[in-house]
Amino acid sequence: MIDQELQADKLEEENSDLERFEHFRFVADPGQTLMRIDRFLADRIQHASRTKIQAALQAGNVLVNEKTTKPNYKVKPADVVTIVLDYPPRDTDIIPQNIPLDIVYEDDDLLVVNKAPGMVVHPGHGNFEGTLLNALAFHFAGNETFNASDPRLGLVHRIDKDTSGLLVVAKNDYAKMFLAKQFFYKTTERLYQAVVWGVPTERQGTVDTYIGRNPKDRLQMAVYPPDKEGGKHAVTHYTVLEHFNCVSVVQCQLETGRTHQIRVHMKHLGHPLFNDERYGGDQVLKGTTQAKYTQFVKNCFEICPRQALHAKTLGFEHPRTHQRMFFNSELPADMQQLIEKWRGYML
Repeated sequence: MIDQELQADKLEEENSDLERFEHFRFVADPGQTLMRIDRFLADRIQHASRTKIQAALQAGNVLVNEKTTKPNYKVKPADVVTIVLDYPPRDTDIIPQNIPLDIVYEDDDLLVVNKAPGMVVHPGHGNFEGTLLNALAFHFAGNETFNASDPRLGLVHRIDKDTSGLLVVAKNDYAKMFLAKQFFYKTTERLYQAVVWGVPTERQGTVDTYIGRNPKDRLQMAVYPPDKEGGKHAVTHYTVLEHFNCVSVVQCQLETGRTHQIRVHMKHLGHPLFNDERYGGDQVLKGTTQAKYTQFVKNCFEICPRQALHAKTLGFEHPRTHQRMFFNSELPADMQQLIEKWRGYML
């Protein structure tokens, strides 16, 4: 049980977005003397260096009285100061490994990678090699602006091991802070495509719930009542793009970034992701019990041996140019073949 709980905690760390950042709020005392804001914050946040705080200031992650402030601002009595920071590094060695990466864009501040299904993002329980971060550590070897001592490297968001698709990676502290702010305040654009069991009654809708750890299975997340402690607000907008009676192709737009959010929300609707073992989608949930159909579904499971979920598009503001950037990726071969097989079955 202890091992399962440790693994569950690691999974949550690897897959959530917003939980990866700390949000501090301080109210200056009535007797506060004028003090530079970086020093004010460094005195109050134990693990944050002045350099890290200055990077947060430059990225616009520090607000005074709900307004972005300059690095040379001096805190006055009763000022309300808030800051968003990435969690501090841990003592974890990441071994650089020459693993091929599908890089769709790269410049001095960031890169966008199209992650293959089956690749773990971050080393952890049972996966200390062959991860995306091992590949990034190799790719960034010799880059002086890249903080190789940070075990999260430049990650500002994650996707599950068996989910494919787009991730943005920061190459310096300023870019990491700037991008982190966008994920924290939900100003990024993220569209996923999934194959789910059944056909939702409403072809377009929004799932607005609270999500927390499933008390009956620590490896799962579950929908919580709004008044239950431990649940975190989660919003997914979905649209049915195509359906084949027994399964549907669904587009999901994330408003929040909770652990397993799409997987949990689609199960909550009664339409688990196709072949999602953890949430029951690896069983024949729709259709007949005839042997021919059962064999057809089994063949589909073999074509796409994972939850059928792909992070298809990603949009954000560039930290240096402030231009809006938008990236789109094709569905991977296994999902394309899966959809084509269901189309053929409908003929």
